[in-house]
Amino acid sequence: MHSYQFNIKSQTKNIYNYQELSHLYYQKQKDSLKKAWSCPTVYKEKATQKVYKEIWDGRTDFFTKAITDDHFVYEQDVYNYVNGIVQQIVKANTKMIPNQPFLVLDRSPSVNAYAIGSGVIAINTGLVAFAAFREEIALSIAHELAHNILEHPENSMKKRAEWLSSEEYKNSLNEVLDSKYERLTQLKKVFENYSFDRSKHQRYHESDADSLAIVLLKNSNISFDAHFFLRLDSADMQYRQPLKKPVKDYFAAYQFTVEDVWLKKRSKGLSTKTYNFNTTSDPQDSLKTHPDCVERYNKTKAVQSQPMKVVPVPSNIKDQATKMLIWNMYCNMNLAPCLYRILLEKEKGNTDAWYDFMVHNVIMSLFQTDKELHRFTSIGVTQKEYISKDYYELQTLLEQIPRENLDFPF
Repeated sequence: MHSYQFNIKSQTKNIYNYQELSHLYYQKQKDSLKKAWSCPTVYKEKATQKVYKEIWDGRTDFFTKAITDDHFVYEQDVYNYVNGIVQQIVKANTKMIPNQPFLVLDRSPSVNAYAIGSGVIAINTGLVAFAAFREEIALSIAHELAHNILEHPENSMKKRAEWLSSEEYKNSLNEVLDSKYERLTQLKKVFENYSFDRSKHQRYHESDADSLAIVLLKNSNISFDAHFFLRLDSADMQYRQPLKKPVKDYFAAYQFTVEDVWLKKRSKGLSTKTYNFNTTSDPQDSLKTHPDCVERYNKTKAVQSQPMKVVPVPSNIKDQATKMLIWNMYCNMNLAPCLYRILLEKEKGNTDAWYDFMVHNVIMSLFQTDKELHRFTSIGVTQKEYISKDYYELQTLLEQIPRENLDFPF
């Protein structure tokens, strides 16, 4: 047993004060939603209507299951802050938004928001943590409200139902089934035209949603700054951001000495037969998955608000959102991005003991998962080209630090 240990003080405050997970907080809304989301009769053709109902019910099941499985969370301060923006937009646009939207906070760290249709929008905690100004969150909210107003989710379901019930699709599928060779290649071609057509319409949808979002913001007296689209280009750079100090220096504060050899990849060492090397942490989805950010900027810069009035997101809201997404990474056993986020907060001079507590949690979880022989799955291994040199060193450290060095006397 080693003599060094982490200096962790006992927590005087509840370290997890957003305990209202979605299966509890959104339970009533979920029950009423299932009743309200009855599939409308849109098509006279029974086959098309049947497929449409299957897709419609699939959306309902997907969303309600996400609530049950706690993909969403409720934290009073963050929720009230985001919902305050929603309400400001709704009150100023009652003709276009006659009914109150159903807002949920997604636990995801990605810089994103999305519309589910039927008045439901989700805002990721990653977006709240990333946004510098209230107006940036407002633009994202207005964009998703616009999708619902324009019924893009519903229209997408209709288009899919029409395709899957079409004679063209059935004939193409039958040709594939009757073929003896290259079935997979032919099956891909069947979906090629549909996928291309869908992506083309998707681009139109996003452009339309941007345009309507600006109208919603203008009616709400909320400034629109097209530069936010450019700032989104840095959203996926979080883990390419270099640290101000060498990785091992951050551990010195915990009286833990990091050996240089642990930071370098070894060609031999840990057995590939013993560990699961599945890649578990792909680049985070973000609003950059929408049309090109520069293109969105160029299309909208002429209608920027003049003069520009922006309000910084309160530090307590950003801090709470950051803690929520770090906690979520930890719960999902994505330990490398979790620890890197913590280090980024520490180098800002953040002295909150909660982050020290989370370092403790990460190391103890790494020790436990190593004993269970799935250390690499828990780390969340990310390809080298998507991360900075410092992140790569940290990831390598978590991969290679010997198990005996993880067994600290806390």
